[in-house]
Amino acid sequence: MHEKERHRIILSAVQERPVVTVQEMVDLTSSSEATIRRDIAALHVQKRLRRVRGGAEAISPPQVIGLAGRPFSVNEVLNVSQKRAIARTAVELCRDGEPIIINGGTTTYQMVHFLTGRRMPILTNSFPIAEHLLSHSRNTVMLPGGTVYREQNIVLSPFENDVTKNFYARRMFMGAQGIGPLGLMEGDPLLIQAEQKLIDQADELVVLVDSSKFRQRSSLILCGLARISTIITDEGIEDREAKLLEGAGVALVVAPLPVAARPGAAREESSLQA
Repeated sequence: MHEKERHRIILSAVQERPVVTVQEMVDLTSSSEATIRRDIAALHVQKRLRRVRGGAEAISPPQVIGLAGRPFSVNEVLNVSQKRAIARTAVELCRDGEPIIINGGTTTYQMVHFLTGRRMPILTNSFPIAEHLLSHSRNTVMLPGGTVYREQNIVLSPFENDVTKNFYARRMFMGAQGIGPLGLMEGDPLLIQAEQKLIDQADELVVLVDSSKFRQRSSLILCGLARISTIITDEGIEDREAKLLEGAGVALVVAPLPVAARPGAAREESSLQA
């Protein structure tokens, strides 16, 4: 990850929470601790944040506390080809008329491009997903009530009396911050609380994650592997990760990348034309 991108993530994180630890920044940027400490020192000198013991804080403390995790705008540009292939495969599971839930995230967002010709009831807590489907499809779209979290572009509510409890779904499609032997992981308690409510309303849970998520961890477990029906990922998944899912009884679907999106495809095409 380039320095400018790391700095953008770090500055966004300190604006969302009173203090962000070095380890949290390491997790957010997938960088080393030494790199993060250098970034904090540089941003401190530039007076863009304040260095504190074990982490950093904003120069002007945030007025509204946000969610832990990378902003939607940052995640949106990572592993785009893999996410698009995963989303295409996920929509192939959908049938017109069947109600579904789509949780907010940059991988699930890619589903909108393949849902434009469908007609089904869709509950989503994602503003970008709802907006795209309302503008470019004839699906019935529902949003739960709650607080809008701008950085992640989602609506979350800690209360029980929202539309979630009145919606039944054949399948729920969702992403995750990480996957391990204990299950799906997320980094924010409010996010987990809201997602567990959605999971309870679906017969099947389908998880959409690019293969890098199998190497990422967080401190909070969203649900165990036993609750997951299917995981859709890309060709970068390793054998040991596939065996983990097989042992837990989770169906694994590997979404193939289009030829044009494969590494080296452009070079091969050039050499053929030459």
